[in-house]
Amino acid sequence: MTPSHPSTLVLASSSRYRRELLGRLGVPFESVSPDIDERPLAGEAPHATALRLARAKAQAIGTSHPDAIVIGSDQVAECDGRALGKPGGFDAAFEQLRFLRGRVAFFHTALCVVRGAAFEDADVVSTEVRFRTLDDATIERYLRIEEPYDCAGSAKSEALGIALLDAVRSDDPTALVGLPLIRLVSMLAAAGLPVLGPR
Repeated sequence: MTPSHPSTLVLASSSRYRRELLGRLGVPFESVSPDIDERPLAGEAPHATALRLARAKAQAIGTSHPDAIVIGSDQVAECDGRALGKPGGFDAAFEQLRFLRGRVAFFHTALCVVRGAAFEDADVVSTEVRFRTLDDATIERYLRIEEPYDCAGSAKSEALGIALLDAVRSDDPTALVGLPLIRLVSMLAAAGLPVLGPR
């Protein structure tokens, strides 16, 4: 039986977005960056890439933190069968948003929670996003203001990037930002850490 009070909660990520989201739950945690190859495999579907990487991150940190509950997460955007990762700079972001304008994209946010060898749960929460029909000047203006070069799909929906979107459909509004908290709360409870349990 899983103990009810784990010694440590670890987020297997250096992402400031995921740290901010996890902080909303009010549970103390540490953040450790996993050292894994995040390149997709040949022929791998975007949602499968996200799930594989979330598992790899959680398992990598879980190996060095065997007594902790470890959270791994990854996000891959997809539009018309094309996977869209983090652009890394202006030119790639500009091309991503030109491609996405007027289209529907799916942001696949994978989540994996492990606790030693005794517990593992993983899932993918997908968000449907319809982009506005944007002209080049609008795209450039947005990128110069917000510089969302570390975001899959080149738009920060939690900030000014919301102005680029026409509609969002999801079971979990936090999934699009990078960490599906609704699903995570259930996983943490199953791993022995109820968020609203006694402290």
